Amino acid sequence: MDSAVSEKETSAAVASYTYWVREVGNDAAPLPVPQKLTPEDLSNRSQQTPTHLGSAWNRAGTWEEKNLNKWASDRIKELLTSVSALEFSGGRAEITEVSKCVGDAFLVTVRNKKRVGYTYELTLRVKGEWLIGEEKKNVKGYIEVPEFSVGELDDLQFDVRLNEEKDLQHQDKQKIIRDLKLFLSPVREKLLLFEQELKDR
Repeated sequence: MDSAVSEKETSAAVASYTYWVREVGNDAAPLPVPQKLTPEDLSNRSQQTPTHLGSAWNRAGTWEEKNLNKWASDRIKELLTSVSALEFSGGRAEITEVSKCVGDAFLVTVRNKKRVGYTYELTLRVKGEWLIGEEKKNVKGYIEVPEFSVGELDDLQFDVRLNEEKDLQHQDKQKIIRDLKLFLSPVREKLLLFEQELKDR
């Protein structure tokens, strides 16, 4: 009886296997031997141009996302406050501040290809001076740019709101709003420059 049980155990042990290899046979590959890098090896590596995009750890060029919010927000503000003042028939105006700049910008490396993206909403403070009748009037307002993203700048639109100007007639307000909408072209140019700089990063 005991011999029958021991025979079963022996045959089971021979037939079974485990995932973890506990014994090394003669046909196994030799274990790797660590080698110390020489200064020459290090200099050769630093001179080689990387064949992958993204971080050094991501040599395979798999998914990697980099947050560019800080750079993008600062750059948008810098570009838009550099828009030159516009002269109109009977007035002039300038962008004084980017009071709202909300959104995200990112760079994604996937399959060793670089892709960028962003989505932003903006509010720009404007002030100007117009000749209304015989009198010069100082007017302040806002340009609100609704959400826009990569590839949408050709269709960019915005709304103009004036601060409460009680002594302005309705037709005068409409003329000032039409004048301020002329900022659309220079604002679009600056945002196209931002988009190109983002793609070149």
